Amino acid sequence: MLSIASRIDRLPHTPMLWKILFLAGIGWLFDAMDQGMVSGVMAAIGKDWVLTTGQLGLLGSSGMAGMALGAALAGIAADKWGRRIVIMWTLIIYGVASFLSGFSVNYPMLLVLRFLTGLGLGGELPAASTLVSEFSPTKVRGRNVILLESFWAWGWIAAALVAYLLIPVYGWRMAFWVGAVPALFAAYFRRAVPESPRYLESVGKTEEADALVSIMEQQAGITHKLASVTSEGQKLVNNVQVSFMDLWSKKYRRSTIVLWVIWFGINFGYYGFVLWTPTLLVGKGFALVKSFEFTLIMCLAQLPGYFSAAYLVERIGRKLLLSVYFAGTAVAAWLFGHAGSTNEVLIFGCLLYFFSLGAWGCVYAYTPEVYPTVARASGSGWAAAFGRVGAFTAPFIVPVVYNYYGKQAGYTYVFIMLTAVFALVSLVVLLFGKETMGKSLEEISEGEKSPAVA
Repeated sequence: MLSIASRIDRLPHTPMLWKILFLAGIGWLFDAMDQGMVSGVMAAIGKDWVLTTGQLGLLGSSGMAGMALGAALAGIAADKWGRRIVIMWTLIIYGVASFLSGFSVNYPMLLVLRFLTGLGLGGELPAASTLVSEFSPTKVRGRNVILLESFWAWGWIAAALVAYLLIPVYGWRMAFWVGAVPALFAAYFRRAVPESPRYLESVGKTEEADALVSIMEQQAGITHKLASVTSEGQKLVNNVQVSFMDLWSKKYRRSTIVLWVIWFGINFGYYGFVLWTPTLLVGKGFALVKSFEFTLIMCLAQLPGYFSAAYLVERIGRKLLLSVYFAGTAVAAWLFGHAGSTNEVLIFGCLLYFFSLGAWGCVYAYTPEVYPTVARASGSGWAAAFGRVGAFTAPFIVPVVYNYYGKQAGYTYVFIMLTAVFALVSLVVLLFGKETMGKSLEEISEGEKSPAVA
């Protein structure tokens, strides 16, 4: 008889999996919408409240600090209490805090609410990607997680539309309200998302896991009985909890280092340009409304970036795809920083969004694959948390570089710095990353059990 994992891996793409992917993706969309609107809000609120670039940087970083803490705590919680409960409550926290942000009466109040918004957003993303990864058969696992991440593009496009159409007319507060209310509805509908069968099996709830997999098997026209798992060794694994220090043991160290470099680099580079693009374009002489229009056009390039990555991830593998897309992002960042005309801004900006969001999709696909089930959410959460340190520092460092060299030269030097970051990450993945394509989650982590049971 087959185990839960083996039964999942032999399934086709069932209706239950499509439902999970869609419901998880809707929450992802509103998370992205919030992050996308921050760039428009920063440009608009800077004029409304007459804020310095340093204050604007702190506004962007406050949300990132919340995301760092949220990712770490949610990862631990998801390994302890389950993936499902975490993705529900983190979306609620995000929606409520985002809605209240629209009522901020002063700068300190907005900072606190942006931190709480980030707390929910940062916790939701690694837990949701882990859930989708664990529900997916091996042959479509990477593609499914990238499709989940592609909802980020739709959220960012919606945010760009809000910034372009509503903020200039109704002000920045409207942006928070428009995004928050649908997010709370999405949290309500997520009650229909079941728990991960792999997680249920890992904590000894084999009957619940069997029931879920049986439903998917019935949808696929397959029947099979659950393998009996009663050995003493399996019971010990089921009761294991992986600590932060375990992630740095010999068995996990390489995976942890590579993931932390990837997450720090992509967060620093990505948030170094997306949060500041409208403001930097205004500094180059474009009107605020025009900068929103440019951002909207560039956001459309995210979709082919995601879909190309989803197509290639199961054909050329995670390692090569990550390395190529990070290298492409580095080249695009260099070109965007040296853009001298409107057409060049749009063309190179589209390339920057294409490669960077394709890389993001593959990062989310790759991250949950390198740890076993008992450490998957916490390992992913800590990697995401460290990555948010990069996202936290970028909004501070970008204005320092920008102001030091002046508006024209500073724009170029900001993107030279980001080019170096993306190029370094590409090299690290190429040299030290490990390939996970075509392997079951259990096969990838074979020989990497928790030190407590090794």
